Amino acid sequence: MSTGFPRHARVRARADYARVFEQARRTSDPLMSLHWLAGDAPARLGLAVSRKVDTRAVMRNRIKRQLREHFRQLRAQLPGGDYVIVARAPAAKATASQLRATFVRVLSRAGALPPPAAGGTMPPGLNSPAPPPTPSSSTKPVSDAG
Repeated sequence: MSTGFPRHARVRARADYARVFEQARRTSDPLMSLHWLAGDAPARLGLAVSRKVDTRAVMRNRIKRQLREHFRQLRAQLPGGDYVIVARAPAAKATASQLRATFVRVLSRAGALPPPAAGGTMPPGLNSPAPPPTPSSSTKPVSDAG
């Protein structure tokens, strides 16, 4: 049996997107924002990756492919409803692990996933490397030689 991403697991109709954007709970991150409209039906994913994110279709499709795969892996653990991800421009430069970590973070913030445990570990089944630290300032070693 295929472990693909079936049509019934996708938000496809314009009316569904409009309903999600009007009524859903929204959480944001620099890489993406999540619009989650809880419901009784199994979790469905919608993706919005515009040309503002990257003018090249190959890059937009890479983002969508990676987010679809992360959602597919988490789908059984998610409460029912429609999840629409709107990618932002920095997502074009993000690695797959950064996209995954951000995706899990916005899902947790929205209440769709349990928050990370006190030790900073992810809930079972969500093991992923932490995003690389971002340099807060350029620090150069200071020498006393004059």
